[in-house]
Amino acid sequence: MSADPMATLASLEGVPSAYAATRDGVDVLLRDRGLRKTPPAFTTESLLRGAAASAVLEGSTAAVEQIRAGEGDEVATAAVRLSTEVLAQVPTLRQAPLQALARLHSTVAAGTLPLADLGRPRDADSAERLRVLAGRLSATTTAPAMVVAALVHAEIATAAPFASHNGLVARAAERLVLVSRGVDEKSLLVPEQAHLQLRPQYESNLRAYASATGINGVHSWLLYAAEAYALAGELSPLRD
Repeated sequence: MSADPMATLASLEGVPSAYAATRDGVDVLLRDRGLRKTPPAFTTESLLRGAAASAVLEGSTAAVEQIRAGEGDEVATAAVRLSTEVLAQVPTLRQAPLQALARLHSTVAAGTLPLADLGRPRDADSAERLRVLAGRLSATTTAPAMVVAALVHAEIATAAPFASHNGLVARAAERLVLVSRGVDEKSLLVPEQAHLQLRPQYESNLRAYASATGINGVHSWLLYAAEAYALAGELSPLRD
């Protein structure tokens, strides 16, 4: 196995150029607008839009304006609660990624699972998948940060290591990686809304990632995620 498995995946055909182009576009957006004095309200709005979209992907029927008014259903309420915790986990992700992922699950599943199940993997295989993922997050890699975010998302979403709310945790972890690795330090992109707008491709590529016997599914997912991150910039409150 490669000493830097994320970098190996990041070198698959078409992936380097796709992510370079997407990162250039995101950097232009954040440099031209985000590095001016950006009000905290922009980050709050991005997190709210992301929570609303993530909730719909998880089965919520609440509209964003309902969620904004505090009238969302149980899934939407959980997604919003999780969104308030994401940025607080940036230092933890850098130092103890397993603990950060556990905290995300504990936050989103609070009140719906027994305390003993909060933040804990559902079985031994899930614990091992999380351990491997945390190890890769702790290791040095030359893979672009966006590739790391995409792989973290897909691993959690497809392995479903927790007893509940895995999709919400996966998308929150993706945003967390983008922030912690310097792509989007103020959390102004809205990747969750991009995944919702690209829902057929999003769901089919996650299925491919989960079922592929080789790297084809991973390759397809990474190419899809580059497209989604470009759209996430277009959906930023900075564009309003």
